[in-house]
This record gives sequence, structure tokens and C-alpha cells, in this order.
Amino acid sequence: MIEIYHGSPNIIEKPVFGKGNTRNDYGLGFYCTKEMDLAKEWACPTQNDGFANRYSFDPEGLEILDLSSRKYNILNWLAILLENRIFDIATPIARDARDFISSRFTPEYKSQDMIVGYRADDSYFSFAKAFINNAIPLSSLAKAMKLGKLGIQICIKSEKAFSRLEFREAIPANGEEYYIRRSTRDRKAREYYLKLLEEVNTRDAIYIMDIIRQDWKNDDERLQ
Repeated sequence: MIEIYHGSPNIIEKPVFGKGNTRNDYGLGFYCTKEMDLAKEWACPTQNDGFANRYSFDPEGLEILDLSSRKYNILNWLAILLENRIFDIATPIARDARDFISSRFTPEYKSQDMIVGYRADDSYFSFAKAFINNAIPLSSLAKAMKLGKLGIQICIKSEKAFSRLEFREAIPANGEEYYIRRSTRDRKAREYYLKLLEEVNTRDAIYIMDIIRQDWKNDDERLQ
């Protein structure tokens, strides 16, 4: 049994299977985190107050896709993101990148009970867009995604997994405090990202066009 939190402007005692935004990172699901403070940040996209809804959850026996494990690579995460989030595919490079990544690196995720992986909030999503537009190398994307475990989210996908959620309490989140924390986290992520770019050796860096031209496969050791 684990404890997980869902940040929201509302108290959610009974999450409803099949409801929600289909354009979230991993598609339709109930998105949570193990970190209460992070849930409070997610609950406060503005300076209005919100709640970290706390649940007990039993993952025993569930089919779990853990994108943060060594079994998967950063392009597996990006492939799922490309299928669910709305990207501005405005250039031939971005179109080719989307098609290549989707065809080569998409793991089976729709049948899973639960998905664990990075959360593509504003800063992380901008890194992903830059990568498919050939603007940043693979190494910078991978490092940016690992800025901290607080960027890891849990997506409850199946009806079976929903049935394991047991509401415990709704913990108030002060909007003024947690909106500032959220904004500060985003700013620090972008600052670190810019620092990474300054350290890039473009002669040796690998960009998405290199990956396409060299026809990388999902088991390529360079992805590890």
C-alpha cells in the first residue's frame, strides 16, 4: 500500500473512471504524485487555493509501465507524449521526428493499469518541443528530464486501478504560497536547461536528425 496525492482546486473523494482530459501526457487517466508538496503546486496554477487529495493505493498485481526504469529510454516517454499532447508540428524536421519516434519507440501503454513517468509541465514540454525541432541534442533533453524526482507522476489508467483508490483526506494548499513555488520550480528548470545548452559540444552532440539518419532502434545502447 502506498500514499499518493492528486492536486486540484477541488476536493475529489471519488475519482471517476473515464472522465477527464484526453490530452494529458499519457492520455485519459487520474494523475497523482507521491509528493504532497508537488500535488499542492499542481493544485495552484493560479493564486487561488486548492487541495492535495490524499489516497491510499494498492498497486499489487497491477500491470505497471514504469518509464523511469532502466528498461525504457527518453524516446519511449517522448513517443507517448507525441501521441497525446498537442505539438506544433510546423516544420518538415518536426514532422519527420514525430513520425520516426512514434513508429520506433512507442511502448504498449494503453492497456496498462498504471503508468509512472515524467510530467511534461510547461518547462519540460518546451524541452520536448525543442528536441523534435532539432534545436537541442538528445543529451540535453535527457538531463533536463532528470532535474529531480519531483517531476515524476503516477497515472491511474484502468478501471481496476481506479477501484484501488481510497480517499483519506483533502489537505488545503495556500494559493499564494504554492503558486510561487510552482513558478519558481519552472524558472529553475528553465535556468538549468539554459546552462545545459551552454555546455553542449555541438561537434559531438546527437540531434534528432542524426538519430533518424542513422536509423536508431529502440534497443540502441546509446539511448541508455
